[in-house]
Amino acid sequence: MESLRGRLLISSGGLFDPNFRHTVVLVLEHNTDGTLGVVLNRALDVTVEESVPALSDLVPAGELLFQGGPVQPASPVLLAEFTHPELVDVPVFGSVGFLVGEVSADIKPSILRARVFAGHSGWAPGQLDAEMTADAWIIEPAREDDVFTDAPASLWRRVLERKGPEYRQLSRMPYDPSMN
Repeated sequence: MESLRGRLLISSGGLFDPNFRHTVVLVLEHNTDGTLGVVLNRALDVTVEESVPALSDLVPAGELLFQGGPVQPASPVLLAEFTHPELVDVPVFGSVGFLVGEVSADIKPSILRARVFAGHSGWAPGQLDAEMTADAWIIEPAREDDVFTDAPASLWRRVLERKGPEYRQLSRMPYDPSMN
């Protein structure tokens, strides 16, 4: 099994689960024990400072909290880009990874940018593979700017469009196809 760590899962047009409809998920871990990821394009109407004040000094003032997924929504997940990737607790791709536990003061200067997620997405062993066989997801390599986009609401469309002409029509599919 080839690991999907560091890849994007882009929900296909036939995925109607409200937890994942029109989402872009960054895969943080994918192995025989299952898959863990965070939804990149669902900003919440609450700031990191209001919801997770302990992490607010790692993000710009007024930065929104993101809905990482339906699993453990009260537990924050901190994803960051580093000047020194060897400092990350769990590497994902390039200089991006996530930190576990309290962030020490000596690591903070190495963080270029960070994003905080409420909860995460998870799949049991074999579950994601079955969804991929059913064409529920489209795979694309992740880029740092996908993770830290300033325009999360349009990320799903943009990532599909960069995949090429065969995905452009899908990228224009409304969230509710009956509204077309």
